[in-house]
Amino acid sequence: MLDNFINLYHGFYIAGDPFNILLMVIGILLGVIIGVLPGLGGANGVAILLPLTFSMSPTSAIILLTCIYWGALFGGAITSVLFNIPGEPWSVATTFDGHPMARSGRAGEALTAAFTSSFVGAFFAIVMITMIAPLVAQFALQFGPAEKFAVYFLAFASFVGMSKEAPAKTIVSMMIGFALAAVGLDMVTGQLRLTFGITELLNGFDFLIAVIGLFGIGEILLTMEEGLEFRGKAAKIDPKVVWKTWKTLPRYWMTSLRSCIIGCWMGITPAGATPASFMAYGIAKRVSKNGKNFGNGEIEGVVAPETAAHAAGTAAMLPMLALGVPGSPTAAVLLGGLLIWGLQPGPMLFVEQAEFVWGLIASMYLGNIVGLILVLTTVPLFASILRIPFSIIAPVILVICAIGAYTVNNNVFDVLMMMVFGVLGYLLKKTNYPLAPLVLAIVLGDSAEEAFRQSLLASGGSLAIFWSNPLVSSIMGIGIVAGLWPLIAHLFSKLRVTAQPA
Repeated sequence: MLDNFINLYHGFYIAGDPFNILLMVIGILLGVIIGVLPGLGGANGVAILLPLTFSMSPTSAIILLTCIYWGALFGGAITSVLFNIPGEPWSVATTFDGHPMARSGRAGEALTAAFTSSFVGAFFAIVMITMIAPLVAQFALQFGPAEKFAVYFLAFASFVGMSKEAPAKTIVSMMIGFALAAVGLDMVTGQLRLTFGITELLNGFDFLIAVIGLFGIGEILLTMEEGLEFRGKAAKIDPKVVWKTWKTLPRYWMTSLRSCIIGCWMGITPAGATPASFMAYGIAKRVSKNGKNFGNGEIEGVVAPETAAHAAGTAAMLPMLALGVPGSPTAAVLLGGLLIWGLQPGPMLFVEQAEFVWGLIASMYLGNIVGLILVLTTVPLFASILRIPFSIIAPVILVICAIGAYTVNNNVFDVLMMMVFGVLGYLLKKTNYPLAPLVLAIVLGDSAEEAFRQSLLASGGSLAIFWSNPLVSSIMGIGIVAGLWPLIAHLFSKLRVTAQPA
């Protein structure tokens, strides 16, 4: 343990080089812009800029790229709060309470809470990486297809059992998402499914196309129907708002701690930042004394998903470094960069390239501090966007959404599908069907199906594999309890009523 602190001290000496600090600032700013633009995403931004780092030293290059990642994590909350358009997949849950806060004139408070919670989640994960990397790496080695499916099942079941909507509507919405996720080439058998002869559907629906349409276009259609009025345009932001929000946030320390743990778990396993944010939000809503107000502008509904998403996004770096197994798409891109630079991720990396590893870990601390300062000082700039009339900003949002949709695959068909998803999102909102379960199913549907089928192939078709060891059994058991929680809570309430004396 003492050796870790000594190595970290030397890492701060490396990361604190003025050139590396400059790279942190540049990376954070680029990342925020990437996070704000729907359709680009942290992984795409890192992949696009990766070739520019080949002339740098591996340490400087990885600092720049990881800070782009941190900036994208911060930036995803901006459009989620201001426009109800998730800039990143993991920002979807932030829209549930962040955008209502903005509409009620509390944009600065929502953004400050989001940025601060993001910092807390990332800081918790970095401390975990520093302190218990060997132990966590050993634990992650135990995860096979059955354990991965159990984690996905837990995420789905938690959403069914802890959503504020009726479980039936949540399940219907989720089933639509599973059906959309099944479109394209079956990765197990190689057969085409639900493409109806349309060659553009061979690879299925891209998640970002669906999200941009469901939330961005759907929100614009609803707003147009309600009179072309941009909701939440009154936003007076000054340092007092930041201090006021900081004074409020310690009340939610338990929510932050719980979300940090959920995020680290999801980042390492690796389920990812998106299900982590959904699960943290659902559990916070169920546990909080203000749970009934979630969805109407509750600050705790911003704290939970942002903390979990940042914790998961940061924790995903651990299996990439310690095992060579990327815990997220962005970590996979960074893994490719390490291989190009001649570094082999895995347990020996900490021995053979200790200077690089600890310089990277130290840069995580510094990069998140730099990121928090940068985004907080620019809160007034972001919040001032709300003052622009909707008749001006709506076409701009449409253009940004179209550009974002097109740049995913450089395909005009994606722009058309974005509009189709926009109409679907509008119809679902009008009929009070939740969008979040549909989005979650599109995101994780393929991965969950692949893990499920791999498990059945390994067991000869026996479902007993999901109860074959204490780890997978415990995760599946928790998932069943989470999914049936409304029924369990109803039974408990009836028992309490029965037990009361007449």
